Amino acid sequence: MPAFTLYGSRGSTNTDRVRLTLAEGGFTDYEFVLLNLQKGEQKSEENMKRHPWGKIPVITFPEGFTLYESRAICKYLARKYSFPLLPPDSDIEAAALFDQAQSAEMLYFAEPAGRIAFEKFVKKFMGLPPDDAVVSGALRSVEMFFDVAERLLEHKDYMAGKDFTLADIYYIPLIQRLFACGYGDVILSRKADAAVALEGLLASAKQVIGEEGWTGVDDGTTEAAVKTSYAKFAKCDQEAFTEFLTPQTFASLQPTKAIRQATEKDRPNCASCATKGDSIGE
Repeated sequence: MPAFTLYGSRGSTNTDRVRLTLAEGGFTDYEFVLLNLQKGEQKSEENMKRHPWGKIPVITFPEGFTLYESRAICKYLARKYSFPLLPPDSDIEAAALFDQAQSAEMLYFAEPAGRIAFEKFVKKFMGLPPDDAVVSGALRSVEMFFDVAERLLEHKDYMAGKDFTLADIYYIPLIQRLFACGYGDVILSRKADAAVALEGLLASAKQVIGEEGWTGVDDGTTEAAVKTSYAKFAKCDQEAFTEFLTPQTFASLQPTKAIRQATEKDRPNCASCATKGDSIGE
């Protein structure tokens, strides 16, 4: 019997956040149950018992323990299975800095980036036009965030300090979504931010390693190719780095195999997905 069940959806950045954490921790002993948002399964009576707001992701354990909210799930799993993605409790300063970084990601990045993703990505599959005014305002907020992040990353290696933590993983799904929406230049124009973004891609790629051993990836991407691209970027070869971040490469490094294999008809495009939180977990 699997250790627990993860309920999620294709295209959900919040589901991706949890699966990235599991991939980074090398944990595979769980069942992944896909909910069909197109059919409104997130609002089913069964899922409402798991998540009172009728959303995803949710994890449930055989003994009955249930947890929702992606960051809470990530933190719980990291602690339960000893993933090296959190500062030790004994280091109260490092723990405080982690909490600070987590709050900054939620308030100053995820909120406006999520609005862009909803307007430019989700609405596309719902057959609705984006609200350009909303996108413009959110983009200004994202640019302001990266202006500050750029300065902060001049003095530390990762968002919460010297070590790669959950705080960095939290950014990855929406950073990928920004690229998919055509706003990768917001990140690529800043060297420090782009370096962290590529570290995130390498973390995403770990799931590809685990599931496919770096073979059979959609565009033939290999471990060596990913690391070579990162090395080129570290040497300020911006052109080579940008070439690496093509849509095809991004598709091959999506956090879940289910997302990579999703077709247009699998994506939410109906009235039951008409709210931001209900659609793909933005």
